[in-house]
Amino acid sequence: MPTCVNIMPNRLVVALTYDRLCTFEFGIATEVFGLPRPEMGPDWYRFAACAVDPGPLRATGGFTITADGGLELLEEAGTIVVPGWRGGPLEPAPAPLLEGLRRAHERGARLLSICSGVFVLAAAGLLSGKRATTHWHYAEQLAAAYPDIRVEPDVLYVDEGSVLTSAGSAAGIDLCLHVVRHDFGPEAANRLARRLVVPPHREGGQAQFVERPVPPRREGVRLGPLLDRMRARLSDEQPVAALAAEAGMSVRTFLRRFKATTGMPPGEWLLSERIVRARDLLETTSHSIEDIAMASGFGTSATLRHHFRTRLGTSPAAYRTRFVRALPAPSLRSSKAQ
Repeated sequence: MPTCVNIMPNRLVVALTYDRLCTFEFGIATEVFGLPRPEMGPDWYRFAACAVDPGPLRATGGFTITADGGLELLEEAGTIVVPGWRGGPLEPAPAPLLEGLRRAHERGARLLSICSGVFVLAAAGLLSGKRATTHWHYAEQLAAAYPDIRVEPDVLYVDEGSVLTSAGSAAGIDLCLHVVRHDFGPEAANRLARRLVVPPHREGGQAQFVERPVPPRREGVRLGPLLDRMRARLSDEQPVAALAAEAGMSVRTFLRRFKATTGMPPGEWLLSERIVRARDLLETTSHSIEDIAMASGFGTSATLRHHFRTRLGTSPAAYRTRFVRALPAPSLRSSKAQ
C-alpha cells in the first residue's frame, strides 16, 4: 500500500450520537479511540462525538449526552463510527445524516458500524455490492432489505477497505482493535488489548458465537492440551481420525465436541490458526513467502495466497508491506503460533 510520507494521516475519529443512543457500542468507540493514551505516542487518535439530533440526547441507561458538535464534524473526520442504531433496522436514519456520510465517504473517510449501525451505512448506499455483517439477529432483515449487499451472518467483522462492519456489541471491540492494528501495527493493538483485558486478535471470519462457550471440565481437560499440540505442529498433516484417537474419542464424538468447544470444525480451526501463524511470520520476519507457507502449514505459496485473498482480501506480500515490524526473525523450525 503506497505511503504518503509528507501527509499526516487524519486521526480524528467521530462517533455518532443520537437520541436513544446505544450506550455500550458508543462506549466501545470511546474506550478505543477517545481516551488519552500517551504511551501510544503523539500521533494517537483524536475523538469527537457528533450529534445527529438536537441535544441533550437520551442514552440507554437513563442518562443524557451533550455532544461535541453536529453533523459538520463529519466533514473533518478521518474515521466515522456508527455505534448501533435506535430501533435497529426499524427506524430510518435522517436524510442529512445519510448525505453527510456519503460526502465523507466520497472524500476518503473510513466508516465503521457496530451491530445495527450497519443499517445506516446500508441506507446511505455505502454497502452496495460489498460484503457486510451485523448481529445474527438482524442478518436476515439486512439481506431482505438490501439484496445488493453480500451479508455474511456468521462472522465477527468484515473489512471492505473504507467501509467496515461488525456483528453484535462485543465484536465491535474486535473491529476497533483491527483498525488500530491497521493504523499503528500489531504491537500497538496488542498493547491496547492488554489494557482492555481482551484477546489481542480475533480473526474477522471467526464465528459470532459457539454452541457452548464454556465446555464441560472433562472436555476442556481433553481438548485444551490437544489444541496446544495442534498449534505446535501446524506444518504437519493433522487428519481427523488421528486427532480423535489422540483425544481418546470416536471420530463422531470428537467432531461434535470440537465444534462445541471452538465453534468450528477441526479443518476450519486449523486454517484459522495457520493464517494467524503466517501473519505473525510476515509481520516479524524477512523469510520468503514460500518458507512461510511451509512453516505455517499451507505447503505452497500459491495455497497461502489463495487463503489470504479469501480470508483477508489481500496478498501475503501486500499484508507484509502493511504490517511489517522491525523485530528479530524467529526460527522457522517450530510452527507454534505466537
